Amino acid sequence: MAHDRRFRFGVDVQAPFDGLSWAETSREVEELGYATLFVPDHFDEGLGPIAALAAAAAATSTLRVGTLVLDCDFRHPAVLARELATVDVLSGGRLEVGVGAGWKRLDYERSGIAMDPPGTRVDRMIEHVHVLRGLFGDGPLTFHGAHYDIDELDGTPKPSTPGGPPILVGGGARRVLRFAGAHADIVGVNASIHSGEIDVAAAHDGLPARIDEKVAWVREAAGARFDDLELNAWLAVAEVTDDAGAFAEALGAAFDADPKDVLASPLTLVGSAREIAERLHERRERWGYSYVVVPGDKAHDFAPIVRELTGR
Repeated sequence: MAHDRRFRFGVDVQAPFDGLSWAETSREVEELGYATLFVPDHFDEGLGPIAALAAAAAATSTLRVGTLVLDCDFRHPAVLARELATVDVLSGGRLEVGVGAGWKRLDYERSGIAMDPPGTRVDRMIEHVHVLRGLFGDGPLTFHGAHYDIDELDGTPKPSTPGGPPILVGGGARRVLRFAGAHADIVGVNASIHSGEIDVAAAHDGLPARIDEKVAWVREAAGARFDDLELNAWLAVAEVTDDAGAFAEALGAAFDADPKDVLASPLTLVGSAREIAERLHERRERWGYSYVVVPGDKAHDFAPIVRELTGR
């Protein structure tokens, strides 16, 4: 069934809201109207993702929980599939699995995990997704790849969601986005961060002309299934303000970009409530983005917009 591209919103939460426990924060996110609570997977940010998702799901009744995104270099997919399937079972099918090839150099340097060249990391991510899908499915899996060998392993428990929870693949490079278009349920169309840290080059890679190219890669690889995909925008910058122009000028100066392009980028969302609604409609019309992820520290500011646009 084709995705209807109605708006829904997630929030990327790295720590409990001020004065609240993690369980209370999860319930607050649910009450504010967000569809999904996402957690990151960086060694210097937030709680451990698997335990945090399980606790958030246990504290809520309708809120979906997800990772944005798991670094496939950090966990063997056979181990991960079991943990994720368990979260999906315990949550009654409310899990979304975001995966990526890893980009943050600091994660690798401080942990001692080898940061292989991009091509190798993408190869590993692709195999990771195939193993997860296979173990979420019926019957035993045999898989022989360059990075993982699985022999007649029957994934247990089986997820609550038939066939496994939705898989979100996020990235900004051509090969990752083409793979996502062909195999993911949700595609995070992002900037490429070649240097391993967010810099001017990464900011430029998220401007509208580049997003045109990226969505074209997804569309080409997806073919007839493009209309079934949900496109996800993780907001690097989000601000509700009546002076979007001044905010964009400051960002443009910081990243050597035209302020108009900064405002139009789907990775930023700045303006009054009315301007933000207009920008979201424009982005959905131009690129197909309908799933928007707000930074955790802006969750309350954006809640009225979320309530107004969800399901529209």
